[in-house]
Amino acid sequence: MMASTLQVSDADHVRTITLNRTEARNAMTPEMQQDLISAFDAAASDGTRVLVIRGAGKAFCAGLDLRVLQSMQAVTAAEHEASAARIVRLFRTLWELPLPTIAVVDGPAIAGGAGLASLCDYTLATPAAKFAYTEARIGFVPAVVSAFLTLQLGDKRSRDLLLSARVFSAEEARAMGLVNFVGEADSVAARLQELIAMLMANSPESLAATKRLMAAQQAAWLDASLDAALRANAASRQTRDFREGVAAFLEKRKPKW
Repeated sequence: MMASTLQVSDADHVRTITLNRTEARNAMTPEMQQDLISAFDAAASDGTRVLVIRGAGKAFCAGLDLRVLQSMQAVTAAEHEASAARIVRLFRTLWELPLPTIAVVDGPAIAGGAGLASLCDYTLATPAAKFAYTEARIGFVPAVVSAFLTLQLGDKRSRDLLLSARVFSAEEARAMGLVNFVGEADSVAARLQELIAMLMANSPESLAATKRLMAAQQAAWLDASLDAALRANAASRQTRDFREGVAAFLEKRKPKW
């Protein structure tokens, strides 16, 4: 099965979704976001027991496609909010998916790409993997991902990564708890198969119930956090700093804040 922005394959109840916009380092467009939501929804209802997410080419995912964001600078506030709502739905669907999820990261996972990688139940990475929440560099707000990152890392570490917008290694991500395993490509491949075998040996109903329980325990906090994040995401797209930041990035110059 193939969506226009994804490659989707199945083998023995394991589904692999490969982000497939190699010409743009697998940066997410609205079309890719919707394709991912549809693919996640399908996996939740069609007997898939383990979901693997990876990126084609030399990157996992470069985040949102900034050319798309630049083209949206003239749209209405309602359209900005609808776009932000789609990002919320994408991340929350992955977070609450009632089956185990595994990200395999070989190359950069930036901004929303780092979110996709770290929201999976397991994240395996090669030394080539780099992570960063770079929204502040372009005048954007890392709004939606901040809610999930705070749940995973706590407030202090999340502030460091989101305010500094710095790039950090797979080993540092592992030390923080964002990555479960770091190794060369062959070691990652072996660990992936070990992990799949371990998960497939467990009761699928038990795993689904466990994930639903954990999602329910966090639901009230996430509801409030993501509502605030949606508004912050939409509002930040209409600021002078965002317009300047995106323009500077695309023109390969330093922004003038």
